[in-house]
Amino acid sequence: MVHVTTKIDRADRALIDELGTFSAATIHEAQGRKGALDSDIKPIDRDMSFCGSAFTVVCHPRDNIMLQVAISYAQPGDVLVVASGDQPAGQFGDVLANACAARGISALVTDGGVRDTREIRELGFPVFAKHVCIEGTVKETLGPINQPLVFGGQVIYPGDIVKGDCDGVVVIRREEIRSAIAASRERDSAEATYIERYKTGATPIQVSNLAAILEAKGLTVDQ
Repeated sequence: MVHVTTKIDRADRALIDELGTFSAATIHEAQGRKGALDSDIKPIDRDMSFCGSAFTVVCHPRDNIMLQVAISYAQPGDVLVVASGDQPAGQFGDVLANACAARGISALVTDGGVRDTREIRELGFPVFAKHVCIEGTVKETLGPINQPLVFGGQVIYPGDIVKGDCDGVVVIRREEIRSAIAASRERDSAEATYIERYKTGATPIQVSNLAAILEAKGLTVDQ
């Protein structure tokens, strides 16, 4: 069994950067309301955001040896997606955050726990986690790196694009990045038009064309 797969296909960096200009919510909606990770996975600082290629890692619960291996092999721009059994243990802190920053890694997303959050915020390294916990971890059990994961309610393949911001995290298939960019751009444009109509006095019923739908449902309004 090969534990570490180093050769994965990644999207063009310019396309990743372009996709990253859109919010996670916009991308999720634009690509057909798919790809949203479990909403319990949140940034440790609401101003944190990232967009990069998924570098998938499986850690045994309360064990971070494979996370340290992954940091050693990840490339600049990668996002560490760490499945660790939804355990509230501090598998990642400021020391490893500095290691990630030094290697040009874009972010860490985990269903496990992190600690040293003040120091990580000061460093400015994006961390999205399900738990914040001071309990320590061991370095014992090997696991796979860069294999498909079921993570946060989604299937994530190595090289998929992951975008995170204050509202959550969304995954985009690598081969669908161009269509996701186009759909996100179209959605942003449409929403800008809606906002302008609101500013000139239109109501949500008018902007969203709800009159016929509400009538069919029997909505009544006192006159």
